[in-house]
Amino acid sequence: MGSDALEDYILAHTEPEPDYLYRLWRATNIHTIHGRMASGHLQGRLLKMLVQMIRPERILEVGTFSGYSAISMAEGLSGDGHLYTFEINDEMEDFTRPWIEGSPVADRITFIIGDALTEAPKLGLMFDMAFIDGDKRTYRACYEMVMSLLKPGGFILADNTLWDGHVVDHAYDHDRQTQGIETFNDYIAADARVEQVILPLRDGLTLIRKK
Repeated sequence: MGSDALEDYILAHTEPEPDYLYRLWRATNIHTIHGRMASGHLQGRLLKMLVQMIRPERILEVGTFSGYSAISMAEGLSGDGHLYTFEINDEMEDFTRPWIEGSPVADRITFIIGDALTEAPKLGLMFDMAFIDGDKRTYRACYEMVMSLLKPGGFILADNTLWDGHVVDHAYDHDRQTQGIETFNDYIAADARVEQVILPLRDGLTLIRKK
């Protein structure tokens, strides 16, 4: 069976993608250069379900891009749950802010343009969950920042940790983004403060639990 047929089967047996997120995904692919960076149907539904399972009061996201993952996670929040998302690329603001502010979960999302490495600690908040999806070259530094703000028992999700298979392809050994992912993966695997598992979903999604 071809991978496309299998993917179609998986999506047909997964919670349907909300129309608003489908329109955001389409707009992201039409109007941005790196549209494939958006989480999309399957990962978006997984992010929502993980939030419903973990039941965090606060989520920290590093790397908003077009807002797809932020909206997906915010859908899973309950009570007074809130998500803070940082995007370092200010050129994305004009595209992303209207989509977030026009979403059904806009009141659960604070969208901030700036470098999460320096700006997130200034919020003065502790988090129950974090999603790392920013610059791959700074994943390890970002992880340490997030760990300092994460409550014991909290969860970190790190995206793109298989990096299109480049982590096992020596042709990419000198690529700085591949190096960043490899350094991060090795560091997490040896970190006694956490438990972790890599899911081979899309481009790799690592689930990390702080002990």
